[in-house]
Amino acid sequence: MDSDDLNPERIVTVFGGTGFLGRRIVKRLLERGFTVRAASRHPARVALVFSSITRMPEAVEADILDASSIGSAITGSQAVVNAVSLYVEHGVQTFERVHVKAAADLAAASRDRAIDQFVQISGIGSDPQSVSNYIRARGRGEGAVESAFPGAFIVRPAVMTGPDDAFLTTIVRMIRLLPVYPLFGDGGTRLQPVYVADVAEAVSRLIDGRTQGSSIFEFGGPRIYTYKELLQEIARQLDMHVKLMPVPFAVWNALAGVAELLPAAPITRNQIDLMRQDNVAAIDAPGLKELDIEPRDIDEVIRVIEQRRGVGSLSSPA
Repeated sequence: MDSDDLNPERIVTVFGGTGFLGRRIVKRLLERGFTVRAASRHPARVALVFSSITRMPEAVEADILDASSIGSAITGSQAVVNAVSLYVEHGVQTFERVHVKAAADLAAASRDRAIDQFVQISGIGSDPQSVSNYIRARGRGEGAVESAFPGAFIVRPAVMTGPDDAFLTTIVRMIRLLPVYPLFGDGGTRLQPVYVADVAEAVSRLIDGRTQGSSIFEFGGPRIYTYKELLQEIARQLDMHVKLMPVPFAVWNALAGVAELLPAAPITRNQIDLMRQDNVAAIDAPGLKELDIEPRDIDEVIRVIEQRRGVGSLSSPA
């Protein structure tokens, strides 16, 4: 990008900018010529995460849980992105605190500072009436943001995949290791996995003014699988046979309850709750197509995963 294309007035502050999705949003915004602030409780991480790129974001110390610390981080921004997420509660970090109150505080601070755009990263299936604490908090967080910042963009991705994800990478590894692969229930839950880089590109286009009239977007990949079909497709691409075994959700809940006692839980009850319901974009919801993005399927991610373990020769997706 030519230096003449850079505009220091186009400032975007990204909370959660070193996370799985957040760091890709930061990268795409930098490539579009925005000046980007990556807000984090640990700003030293920013230099480590973005050490391989030419243009660096500005590292800003801010804690989304501390309303008094976010004002200076967002002042002067054109847009603010909230990509902070929590999957396991611990201490003061609860789903209600992170996904509802903190999101509302950040949206209200952005409104008070006359910031043009606010993007809230949520997820398909978020429901303020859900019996799941996690899913309910995500749904309530959407409502809190919309109340605090009318016209905010609500972005709901399906389950996101990438070569460093915790979903597809785990499945690939376990299919190679396990003689029998356990299903969630009977494996009938429908999924529409979306490539994380496509979601990041979509968010950058929203901020760059590529859409009008819509405020809620649902981003899914090009194909809908049942969980069972997804495992079979991954095994096919790995040129392996996989033997599948149904496991009742009650058993998964018990296992996850024990796993949550570990320092880094391999699975949580909230993840089990997510696997109980279909994770598919609504037919009538605007998505990647409306932003002129052709979604990529899981085969590209699998190729990169295999490259990283010394298999295959195709180049990595962007």
